[in-house]
Amino acid sequence: MIERFVRDNHLKVVDERSANAVLRGKITQYRNSVFGFSSTVQAQEYRVAIQVSVSLKDQVKNRELWHDDALVKTVNYFVVDVPGQKARTELDGRKEAIQKIADEILSRSIEGW
Repeated sequence: MIERFVRDNHLKVVDERSANAVLRGKITQYRNSVFGFSSTVQAQEYRVAIQVSVSLKDQVKNRELWHDDALVKTVNYFVVDVPGQKARTELDGRKEAIQKIADEILSRSIEGW
């Protein structure tokens, strides 16, 4: 998240004591499950799903700007080469899902400013 906020540069990342707003979050669920099979009934497509609980609080006005107890992002990936896509790993899927979560949190956070 820090990297995403720094790269965007709309809001400045500082220590909590100096912050006008504080973002808090935790992962509440993680799943990596089979999503598709080949004709020989072998798993070839998986879906990573990550759910987080997150909130942004305005420290100056002492109020919550937004929160979501069940923000979920998913990514499908193939573990075998298929036309147009190379095989990927669970780690690849996880990284992409995390990036989607970071983008969503950033978008919701800068809307409030």
